[in-house]
Amino acid sequence: MFARVTHVQSKPEKLDEIVALFQDSVMPLLKQQQGFKSSLLLTDPATGKGMSITIWESEADLQAGDSNAVLLEQVLKVMPMLAAPPVPEIFVAALA
Repeated sequence: MFARVTHVQSKPEKLDEIVALFQDSVMPLLKQQQGFKSSLLLTDPATGKGMSITIWESEADLQAGDSNAVLLEQVLKVMPMLAAPPVPEIFVAALA
């Protein structure tokens, strides 16, 4: 399994909008992706910091999501709501 962890810093007034976009638009698309297993969105309303964790069956499945135009369109909607560029990292995931 592989995980993508993306760290974000939202603009203070945009965190709720980011969470809604993730739940309403991004998650339904992720669930349709081959090899997608699960996702978690963590936020700190006091600081606007957050991170998205997605779990994938294989590294190829994780990378394939990067080229999905419909998914990327939704992710790009978040960019104007951020105070800084997102910072993605990829990890090997060992699930218990």
